[in-house]
Amino acid sequence: MRYTVRLSYDGADFSGWQVQPNAKSIQECLQAALSTLLGGAVSVTGAGRTDANVNAVNYLAHFDTAQEPLRDARTLCYKLNAILPPSIVVHEVLPAPSEDFHARFDATGREYKYFIHRHKDPFALKWSYWFDYDFLDVDAMNDAASFLLGTHDFACFQKKGTDTKTSICTVTQAVWTPYTPVHAGVSGFIPQDGKCLRTICKGAEGDPSYLFFDICADRFLRNMVRAVVGTLLEIGRGKHGPDWMKEVMVSGSRSAAGESVPGHALFFCGASYPEV
Repeated sequence: MRYTVRLSYDGADFSGWQVQPNAKSIQECLQAALSTLLGGAVSVTGAGRTDANVNAVNYLAHFDTAQEPLRDARTLCYKLNAILPPSIVVHEVLPAPSEDFHARFDATGREYKYFIHRHKDPFALKWSYWFDYDFLDVDAMNDAASFLLGTHDFACFQKKGTDTKTSICTVTQAVWTPYTPVHAGVSGFIPQDGKCLRTICKGAEGDPSYLFFDICADRFLRNMVRAVVGTLLEIGRGKHGPDWMKEVMVSGSRSAAGESVPGHALFFCGASYPEV
């Protein structure tokens, strides 16, 4: 019988989702825990690959087991969390919508978010990219991001040497949004410029210190989001105008785009399915 597993993880201690030789992966940890509890080898298939240090929230995977039925999924979930490292949490284990449900191939959309902060902040550093530049034109970045919308060839943002059948993707959302981090309201932390954190993060007006980039698409290429963010940040710094994004995309060349940003600030925020 086929089951789905919904989980979240901090990617800092892992080489990524997929099993790799001589490297610790989330897939490997989950398979080992399930195999221990179910008394036999279990293979887990995930919604997609995430790179080293990349995090995930509400990530969906599936596995098959000969135990029919799995009588107490809630207990299994509890026991999995007792075995798994603290950086991985299983939220639920449920019967799959159908016996042929596939966590990767049945996904109709995926969402990623990338977080940046612009003032020195020791409490944001682990899951946000400290982008320490005085000037950042968020409107220009959003103007440039609008060129990503629709169906295009995104080869210019794909890691070199990646073997894929196609680099065509359909992007349905791409936008930068200011936000107020949780620790601002809880601790009253004040950044180095002395301004009240809750004031300078209040929305689109002024110069926001904390931003995230939200992008949704039917599929993503390897390293695509990090390359897109790096390109948009160059535009935000004023190195290029928003129209440069069109030139980069038309070129089809990875070397034409900006540098990839670090993986620790990237979050896979879930996949959508017709049946889940």
